[in-house]
Amino acid sequence: MSVIRLTKEFTFESAHMLEGYDGPCREIHGHSYRLSVTVKGEPSADPMSPKQGMVMDFGLLKRIVGEQIVDKMDHAFVMRDTLQSEQLHAVLSERFSKIVLVDYQPTCENMLADFAERLLGALPDTVELHSLRLHETATSFAEWYAEDNF
Repeated sequence: MSVIRLTKEFTFESAHMLEGYDGPCREIHGHSYRLSVTVKGEPSADPMSPKQGMVMDFGLLKRIVGEQIVDKMDHAFVMRDTLQSEQLHAVLSERFSKIVLVDYQPTCENMLADFAERLLGALPDTVELHSLRLHETATSFAEWYAEDNF
């Protein structure tokens, strides 16, 4: 049987700031993110399965990525959880409910590593996470490949 790669694209809107950064991105700003998730595996050969011929149901991939990433990040403000950010978090929390605190600087690169960890723990055993690509803008993106990380 052949190994096949499946890719599904997702979009979400998020704002963030890069605490302590020495450029304009230290200010609160937002992005229209585009995330491509690629898994690989062998299509099911079970003639009795309704999933025969599928590596993975695209609907299941959509649900997993939705639960692990998109639902949490869409229309959220992402900020690094530090002592310096506690006061800002407290003030923002009085008015806004979707503030995501992370233990890293929320760069495109760090977000990808976080997303990979989330998906590695949630995908079925029948597929492998092959790669992720996160577009922060139309012309700027970061990529994560399993072969580089294991």
